[in-house]
Amino acid sequence: MAEASQSHNRYAEAGLKTGWTIPQEWRSYTREEHDRWSRLVARQEKLLPGRACDAFLEAKETLKLPSHSIPDFEMLSDRLSRLTGWRIAPVAGLIPDDVFFDCLANRRFPAGAFIRSERELDYLSEPDVFHDVFGHVPLLADPVYARFLEAYGKGGQRAMQRGQLHNLARLYWYTVEFGLIRSRDGLRIFGAGILSSPGETIFSLTDTSPNRIAFDLIRIMRTKYVISDYQQSYFVIESFEQLLDQCYQDFGALYDRLQAARDVEPYEILSDDRVITTGDMRYFQSRH
Repeated sequence: MAEASQSHNRYAEAGLKTGWTIPQEWRSYTREEHDRWSRLVARQEKLLPGRACDAFLEAKETLKLPSHSIPDFEMLSDRLSRLTGWRIAPVAGLIPDDVFFDCLANRRFPAGAFIRSERELDYLSEPDVFHDVFGHVPLLADPVYARFLEAYGKGGQRAMQRGQLHNLARLYWYTVEFGLIRSRDGLRIFGAGILSSPGETIFSLTDTSPNRIAFDLIRIMRTKYVISDYQQSYFVIESFEQLLDQCYQDFGALYDRLQAARDVEPYEILSDDRVITTGDMRYFQSRH
């Protein structure tokens, strides 16, 4: 829990006592914490029109996601549940994989209840309430996306049993966290890791450094990823229906194929990739 203590996470010990989900205790947030949420939201709301996918922008309005105070999870869950049956489960921070998958499989999204400290306003290594609720929750109001994430959760136990959780985690990373989607107006963002980051919101769509590659399930599940920096490759889906269809197939055969395939480095382009843009890697070269 070292990262949590650095983030001044006052919930850090609570999850160990309550089976990982905790009471949010909304009234305990301070004025400073609500103000921090407000500033984070205002910064992203200036950047996201024309960059975030329409489904995200529309769902944020439908859910009436508050701009000036940290959302009350119960109130937000009630609105979300009426749309897709999902609810938000407050957690202290990162939770075990089996608990995470069980939550998703039962349409409960585990969301960090703490908010980042002032010094971590631009980046923190652990998901907080801004990343989880502002970045992830709106798309749970989209029926197709909601079904995809439920299917992903149900697939988690099988991946753990086979010892191939790292392959399934890559699918989550390159879609749910850092995915792009094609629209009639160009590429748009749907990944929560981008939607909650002002720098990556711009970088993912316009910088010449990263590769942008059309979605391919096996390819994504072979591809390693970078945790502490912008992505070297982004994968582009055609629609949420595509994601859902891919997750409804039998993954057993996929896992067999993956066992025989080598891992792909984040910067690599393969001969059979459907490349949208080839990155020049300038940003990444300057970092090393």
